[in-house]
Amino acid sequence: MTTVRTAARLHFGFGNLSLVHARLYGGIGATLDFPRLVVEGDPAVGVTVTDETGSETSFRRTVESYAERATTLLDVDGVAITVRERLPRHVGLGSGTQLALAVYAATAAAHERSVDVREAAPALGRGGRSGIGVAGFESGGFLVDGGHPTSQFTTDRPADGEWTVPPVTARHELPEDWRFVLVLPDAEPGRNGDDEEASMRSVVESADPSLADEISAVLTRRLLPAAAMGRRREFGAAVAEIGRLNGAWYTDAQGGVFRPPVGRIVEALRTHPVLDGVGQSSWGPTVYGLTDVDAVESARAAGRDALDVADVDGEVLIAAPRNRGRRSTASWRNA
Repeated sequence: MTTVRTAARLHFGFGNLSLVHARLYGGIGATLDFPRLVVEGDPAVGVTVTDETGSETSFRRTVESYAERATTLLDVDGVAITVRERLPRHVGLGSGTQLALAVYAATAAAHERSVDVREAAPALGRGGRSGIGVAGFESGGFLVDGGHPTSQFTTDRPADGEWTVPPVTARHELPEDWRFVLVLPDAEPGRNGDDEEASMRSVVESADPSLADEISAVLTRRLLPAAAMGRRREFGAAVAEIGRLNGAWYTDAQGGVFRPPVGRIVEALRTHPVLDGVGQSSWGPTVYGLTDVDAVESARAAGRDALDVADVDGEVLIAAPRNRGRRSTASWRNA
């Protein structure tokens, strides 16, 4: 039996969504140590899935789909997958990519195969825009990817084999005493699947190129130096600005710079003295803010207060940065 452990990621935004520039997308994000995904794989004939998280039927079907694809790609007889812990789905924490790669890695390890998850990701349907999820699975940390050549953009998904996962252009380990407060409101799931594809096409086809120039300046002159030097307040301020600029691209697609009710939560958190870098992860509805280990309880209380201000239920989680990729361990079960 092989156990694969990985965790969530935050997506702060993209470097460019305009067709005017040579590189499209260019994800910016960071890997967290919580919430976690834990998947076990055993060799088997055919595919079986055991879900110990009590999730909805659709989640189990998704796991089965990834397991079936993994066995086909690896040309093995089958796999028995057990999900011990799972990530919240469609809330902006990167659950899809982590699940696809974890199931693939567990299947490969169960059959004693050494694989390159980056190379396999396109065939699993992952890494088509942002490379942050794949890179986070590989190495963790704060990450920036180089995007795709704009010439590859089409209203249809490029055929398999015509694209690769965007390369990592910058990676830094974040200080271990930093903490992210995650506010997960009870709201409609973030966009995914065909809905996400349609929204992204619409945004890209009309994106203002000047926003990409502003983001580039924040990234190169503020965010990257702050990440390299471990300066939390400067890092947080730069992340918040990149999130705001990205939101300007999505105003029509999501109903504002931040999607409802995220905007009210962001505003409630933005002026709190223990929080920096407040924003929306990916399509949301997860809201994040940055603090340090000594201010965790104040940050948690701020998150609860923000939910009250927005008049929505939800939960508040605390996560440290994760400066390593997935962890795989093998063990033998008693016969």
